[in-house]
Amino acid sequence: MAAILRHSVCRFGEIVTPATAVLRKYATKAEKKKGIDRKPTPTINSTAKSLAAKGFLRPQKDYTPPKDVDASLNEIFKTVLGENVEISSISQKTDVLKACYSKFQHCVPNSLLRTVQTLDDIREFYRTPVDTSTPYDKLKNMELPENLHIQNDYVRFHPETDTKYNGQTAYNGRSTIVTGLKYKDKYAGHIQKPNWQFNR
Repeated sequence: MAAILRHSVCRFGEIVTPATAVLRKYATKAEKKKGIDRKPTPTINSTAKSLAAKGFLRPQKDYTPPKDVDASLNEIFKTVLGENVEISSISQKTDVLKACYSKFQHCVPNSLLRTVQTLDDIREFYRTPVDTSTPYDKLKNMELPENLHIQNDYVRFHPETDTKYNGQTAYNGRSTIVTGLKYKDKYAGHIQKPNWQFNR
């Protein structure tokens, strides 16, 4: 292997580097005879898949900082740390964050614990509001242009309630059947009879 890498040229004139020499994606004839097959292993990216599946629905609650957040934090710092103006140990950091959670019912997530090092970092975290609503939910409260309308709850056709056109649907022969358990009580289903049954 060292000789091949030193000369950088293999038998067929292919330039060999450490990456191509060790991580070949194919098997040689000798390896195939021995039953060795170098198939590329599947790439597992579970974190990206889980984030893509969750979208904006994070396991985090809404948080609006109270008006007296600075006074409350100063009181917590004085109670836990005394006259100290800095966090000098992990136990002090834990005690301060525990007291902050008891006061505000809002904790620092694990992904941000390493970024919270000083009292100013804690102050900045508890001053920042958290909004977990999706962009679609925000459109409900936005002032939209006159030619744009967002329909929050979709409308299902039912001949007994939609009497604008005497219960006549635009999609003859198509039923509106509600199969989901969540929406069975909210939307009434309807089985559309074929036209030849209405004449009887």
